[in-house]
Amino acid sequence: MKYKSSLSFSLALTACVALSLWLSHFIPAEAFESSILPVFMAFTVAVAFSGVWIVSRHIGNLRFRRLWGWTLMVWGIIDAVYLLLSVIAPFQVMDMGAYHLTTLELLLGNILGWVLLLYPTEVLRPGWMTRKKLIWQLLPMFALVALDFVIPLNLQPAISLYPIVLVVLLVSHARAYRDWCEENFSTLDDIDVEWIMRYLVMVVLVGVVYMYMCLTHGPARGFTQLWLTIFMFVYSTEQILFRKDPWTMLRHVEKEKPQETCGRPNAELRKRLEVWMEQEKPFLNPDFQLSDLCKALAMNRTYMSQFIHSEFNCTFYQFVNRYRVDEAKRLKRENSSIKVQEVSARCGFSSPTVFSRTFASFEGMTPREWAKKIDSV
Repeated sequence: MKYKSSLSFSLALTACVALSLWLSHFIPAEAFESSILPVFMAFTVAVAFSGVWIVSRHIGNLRFRRLWGWTLMVWGIIDAVYLLLSVIAPFQVMDMGAYHLTTLELLLGNILGWVLLLYPTEVLRPGWMTRKKLIWQLLPMFALVALDFVIPLNLQPAISLYPIVLVVLLVSHARAYRDWCEENFSTLDDIDVEWIMRYLVMVVLVGVVYMYMCLTHGPARGFTQLWLTIFMFVYSTEQILFRKDPWTMLRHVEKEKPQETCGRPNAELRKRLEVWMEQEKPFLNPDFQLSDLCKALAMNRTYMSQFIHSEFNCTFYQFVNRYRVDEAKRLKRENSSIKVQEVSARCGFSSPTVFSRTFASFEGMTPREWAKKIDSV
C-alpha cells in the first residue's frame, strides 16, 4: 500500500508540474497578469482557508495539525493581501525576468519557506521548536539581509541558499525519527518518514519554481507555481488528517514505571525473551509495540531497547520482523500452496507489499523466489 501511495504521489506531482509548465508557454503575459493570476490567487486563498477550517475541526491535542493550520492561514492571508492590493492599487512586487531577485524578495521567499517547514519539524520532534530556537533559526537570515544593505558585498547568494540549512536540519531530524520508530514499533504504516520526504519534495519544488518564475522573462511561469502550491495544500491536508501520531500512542506508556530488571544476567534475559516470543507469538499482531513487550516481561522500555540492540544487533522493528519472516517460512514449508496474501495476514504483516519487501531484506530474495528454491531442493 505504501509503494502504491508513493507511486500515485510521484505520478500526480509529475503530471501537475509537467502539465502546468507546458501550459504556461501558451499563456500570454498580459492575459496571465490581467485574468489568470487573479483567478488562481483567489483559488489559492480559498483552498488555504478551506484547509484551515477543515483542520480546525480535527485538531484534537495534536500540535502539528495546529501548526499546519497556521501555515495555511499565513499563506492565505499573504495571498489575499496581494490579491486585494493588485486590484485596489496595482503595484509591482517583483521584477519578472530581471535575472536576479532583490534582497526583500529573497527574504519573503525564505520566510514563506520556513513557515512550510514548521509542520514537519513538529512531526519529527514534538515540542522541539521553542521560541528560543525559532529566533536562532531566523536570526542568521535577518542578519544577512541587514548586512546586505550595510556593506558593499553581494550577500544575496548566501540569503538564497539559507533555506538549504533548514532542510539539512530537518533531514537530520528525519533520520532520528526513523530510528526512534524502529525502536518502538513493529509496523511503520502511517508513521514512517516517507511522507515527510514527499512533503519536503513538494516544498523544494515550490521554491525552485518560485525562483524559476522570478528569474525568467515569462510571468506566466507563475501559473506553475500557483498550481503546484494548490496541489501541495490539498494533498498535504488530506495526508495530515489521516496520519497517526506515534508520540501520542506512547504517552500513556511513558507514565508507567515497570520493575527494573537490569540486575539479571544478559543470557538469562535473552533466553526468557526468546522463549516468550516463540511461545506467545506476539509478533502475529501487526500493532505489536515495544511497550507491549516491556509490559509482558516487566522491563523498562529504555533498557529493553538497549538490550535488543546489544544482544541482537538490531532495532525492535528488525527483531520482530525476523520472527515474522521465520514464521512465514514455516507456514510455506508446511503448505506450499498457501498464497502470499494469506501468509502476510497470518504472520503479522500489515500488507503483502510490506511482507515481500521485508522478506527480501532478510533473505535476499522475494517469497516466491524462496519458495521455488525450496521446492527445487
